[in-house]
Amino acid sequence: MINVGYARMMARYNSWQNDQLIPLFLDMSQADLTKDRGAFFGSILSTANHILAADMLWLSRYDPSMESPIESFDKWLMLHKDARDWAADRQRVDGKISHWANSLREVDLLGDLHCVPAGGGPAYDLPKGQGVLQLFNHQTHHRGQIHAMLTAAGQSAPVTDIAFLPETA
Repeated sequence: MINVGYARMMARYNSWQNDQLIPLFLDMSQADLTKDRGAFFGSILSTANHILAADMLWLSRYDPSMESPIESFDKWLMLHKDARDWAADRQRVDGKISHWANSLREVDLLGDLHCVPAGGGPAYDLPKGQGVLQLFNHQTHHRGQIHAMLTAAGQSAPVTDIAFLPETA
C-alpha cells in the first residue's frame, strides 16, 4: 500500500505545514484563535490541539515507549490553552514524527497494528500501512479546516499544495 518513502515525505510535509502555521498562530490574538468558527472542533486552536493529540496517539501505537495523549477524547481540544504552548509541543512531536519516519524500514510496515480508540469503543486491528495513511491523512484533513478558518478570519493562510514542498538537503 505504502512504503517508507511515503512516510518520510509526509513527515516532511507535516513539519512544513506546521512551520507555516506557528508564526501565524503566535501573531493572532487569543480571542481569534479560540473563537468558535462553526468548524467540527469549533476554533482554530481546538482543531490544532485535536491534530496534535491524534498524532501523539498514532505515534504511541507504533512505538509504545512514546507517550500517549490525554486519555479522554473530549479533553484533546484543551490540550494547550495558548499558541505558545501548542507551538512548543507541536515542534517536539513533529521531531518525533520525523525521527520515527526516518527510522522506518519496509518490514516495519508489515503486519497489523492493535488500536484502542481514544473515544471509546472496541479495540481493533488495522494493517500498519493503513495506520500510516490515517496518521497523515488525518493531519491534512483537519489542517484544511484550519486553512478555511484562517481565511475566514482574514489571515493569509499558508501554501498547502504538496507540489510546493521544499526539498531537504
